[in-house]
Amino acid sequence: MHIPFCEEVCPYCDFAVVAGRDQLASRYGQALVAEIRSAEEWGPLEAVNFGGGTPSRMPAGLLERILGELSSRFGLREGAEVSLEANPEDWTLQKAESLAAAGFNRVSLGAQSFDAEVLSYLGRRHTPTQIVGAVAAARQAGFASVNLDLIMGSPSESAASWTETLRMALEANPDHLSTYSLTVEPGTILWRTVRAGASPPDPDRQAECWDEADRECARSGLVRYEVSNAARPGHPCRYNLSVWGQGEYLGFGNGAHSFRDGRRWENLRGLERYLDTVEAGRSPNRRFELIEGWAAETERVLLGIRRRAGVRAGRAGEALWESPRGRELHRAGVIGLHGDRLVVDRPLLTDEVSRAILAIPPPESAGLGNIPVPGG
Repeated sequence: MHIPFCEEVCPYCDFAVVAGRDQLASRYGQALVAEIRSAEEWGPLEAVNFGGGTPSRMPAGLLERILGELSSRFGLREGAEVSLEANPEDWTLQKAESLAAAGFNRVSLGAQSFDAEVLSYLGRRHTPTQIVGAVAAARQAGFASVNLDLIMGSPSESAASWTETLRMALEANPDHLSTYSLTVEPGTILWRTVRAGASPPDPDRQAECWDEADRECARSGLVRYEVSNAARPGHPCRYNLSVWGQGEYLGFGNGAHSFRDGRRWENLRGLERYLDTVEAGRSPNRRFELIEGWAAETERVLLGIRRRAGVRAGRAGEALWESPRGRELHRAGVIGLHGDRLVVDRPLLTDEVSRAILAIPPPESAGLGNIPVPGG
């Protein structure tokens, strides 16, 4: 469920979001309900994720209604993961209790940093104290799992600052910690700033940040199960694991993506156009493509190597292993073949492995893949 509303657009954000448009929340909620009701039969659901944007900016009663519509239309498996993203400044005990009562059991808090200077650079509005208070509110309300998101390696962040951010994040005792490198996405405020001469993030410094996070998470009992994510036993994000395992998912809302029966499609990105289309009784779906043959096999391995457990090698993994570049990566200790599973043993070089996989020419018998679906 994509919720696009934000107080301000962060300088690094390239998502389908809008700022200062909270007055459209009720109208948007009605459109989500209509889109859910018009969806094909499917279910029950194993995981539900309300992402954004900032889902916590929507009234709790509206979020409850949307979740109730999902449950009525598709059903939820017993013990399903029902998660939402929230900003610490929006997250009160009252809101947390209302959402827990509505059926939400996991919250992902956009902490990003515990350094006030870094938070200002990133365009964030909360304070370090509010992060700690948000975790406590989630615990008191009965949320079963709490995640903290951190962004590492911004030019405003020193080595000491990152060390302190990690210390404070882990002392807050989250069940899950996500650590992402700051990236400069085309068209963002940050992109324009860097083009104007500002310093970009330093990838070597970001690599050092990742190594430190990996060590400190391990010391605190959080196990890295994916390149950017670590969790206590029993708390990995099921929604994300499904995506990395090439599982099927439905997306609702402007800019949302879906994958089912080998087809992938996306919704209209612009908020007003999405609303007008759904309110006119038309589908907001667009850009259908069929993922099959070599394209599906390559995508399976590209997604799967992000996991610490790796992925069944299959045709694409074996082709990589036997290629000249694959042999180089193996000799360098970057990849390994453990039984029938291809594993990236040096996770910081996952992107390099991905490029090597994409460079493998498809075998003639593998099928074409990525065939546009008529009428999409």
